[in-house]
Amino acid sequence: MAHSVAGGASGTRSDVPVDQAVPVTSGFPVDQVVLTDPTLLADPSVDGDGTGGGAGDPLSYRDADFVLAKIPVVERFIGYFSPEVIGLDHIPATGPAFLVGNHSCLFWMPDAWVVARSITERRGVEQPSYALGYDLLFKLPVVGEFLRKVGAIPADGVTAQRALADGDLVLDYPGGDREACRPWLDRNRVEFGGRTGFVKLALRTGVPVVPVVTHGSHDAIVVLTRGEHVARALHLDKLRIKVFPIFLGPFGVSTILRPPLPLPSAVTVEFLPPFDWSRFGPDAADDPDTVAACYDEITSAMQAALDRLAAERPHPVLRGIGRLLTGHGLRFLPADPSRTPPGTPDR
Repeated sequence: MAHSVAGGASGTRSDVPVDQAVPVTSGFPVDQVVLTDPTLLADPSVDGDGTGGGAGDPLSYRDADFVLAKIPVVERFIGYFSPEVIGLDHIPATGPAFLVGNHSCLFWMPDAWVVARSITERRGVEQPSYALGYDLLFKLPVVGEFLRKVGAIPADGVTAQRALADGDLVLDYPGGDREACRPWLDRNRVEFGGRTGFVKLALRTGVPVVPVVTHGSHDAIVVLTRGEHVARALHLDKLRIKVFPIFLGPFGVSTILRPPLPLPSAVTVEFLPPFDWSRFGPDAADDPDTVAACYDEITSAMQAALDRLAAERPHPVLRGIGRLLTGHGLRFLPADPSRTPPGTPDR
């Protein structure tokens, strides 16, 4: 899934015309279709043609006014999850930034939408910001157009590198569908599956890498299994879809074809201090040892943060129900300086 992110200077990259009308699909506004799309963000190491299935520069389609108009839709959706955001100031207010997050809750993905709204809060809608997505999505009628206008770009690495070179923000969920469909028992685990494309991209560009850790999002659904064997049996791998998740809901066991509605689990998003890998230089992207070390460094930091959030905020579903009943909406909280790891500025 490619997610809406804040940003986009409508006057700087609008040479490719995009229709203004937002059509309706299957009785649902396109906003709702995209908010719950079952195809998730991809690692930038995946191959792609750089066009996202459309002619022209993928960086030219975003429409800042369109993004601004969709913010109320996002806020209504994430309000169900009573989100709290910690450490927003760890996102650079200007200039290039590469955000890397853990992904949860399948296609409901409140984590991604809370991050999107946080980017809007921090950087506004005039600074370009993008999210990486599968090429296949951009070829779909209606959905592809929507994604381009809100700032989604193909996860080919090349386009993302150009965006970062232009001083823009890029958001990636390296774990993709595999992480977002992990079993409920693994809900508090960061699972990137050894995908290192994001590390190579960060090393080539030398931009700040901001880890984004979400807790509570995957408590909203109970995934029994990823259903990888089912996906293979259905030959979904030909579409680069490797999961067919099976759920436990209020009416028993169900599949991706009839998924249960999410519980109002309280979602917490924490932006950690940025990593600076620029000291390694761009050639380090071709050094397996450096790539592996950076991968271990960031995933270890993210796992430690997720463990802490899980200990500090147990039972997110019960907490979310309580907050929903008392009308708590989106809250931005300052980071606790005592939790900043020693030597963070030199990382």
